[in-house]
Amino acid sequence: MGFKCGIVGLPNVGKSTLFNALTKAGIEAANFPFCTIEPNTGVVPMPDPRLDKLAEIVKPQRILPTTMEFVDIAGLVKGASKGEGLGNQFLTNIRETEAIGHVVRCFENDNIIHVNNKVDPADDIDVINTELALSDLDTCERAIHRVQKKPKAAIKTRKPSWRRWKNACRTLRTPACCVR
Repeated sequence: MGFKCGIVGLPNVGKSTLFNALTKAGIEAANFPFCTIEPNTGVVPMPDPRLDKLAEIVKPQRILPTTMEFVDIAGLVKGASKGEGLGNQFLTNIRETEAIGHVVRCFENDNIIHVNNKVDPADDIDVINTELALSDLDTCERAIHRVQKKPKAAIKTRKPSWRRWKNACRTLRTPACCVR
């Protein structure tokens, strides 16, 4: 049983190129923003020599190595949490993964377009982290709103859950900064 890893980043930073390198899928990776609109998925077996050792001892009928599913997700732009770019679609695709691999452009090349017309890795990281945090905050606030609509008796039975949502919202509202 494997897990799903979403490959995220600003448009045109190399997400599809990384996806192709990991999965050997051969999807289009072009020099324009939003080349990927629908997410691409690829499943890769994860070799583990420990599994071979266990199989020698246990002698199972079959050996089923774990896999990792990579998802090439469309580029995220500033304001995605408010619907900019492919906004909500992008954020929905991320919610369906268990891990996130963040691709950041750290090189200059006049032949490769940058969505902000300047290469600033720290700023790019801030944009992605901010949009993810704003999306999480929105999720928390909607959960709290749903609980508030319930009768008071129902809220009392969900007090531990309620506290977790409130604490998550408080944490997400705390200013965070990128390490530069």
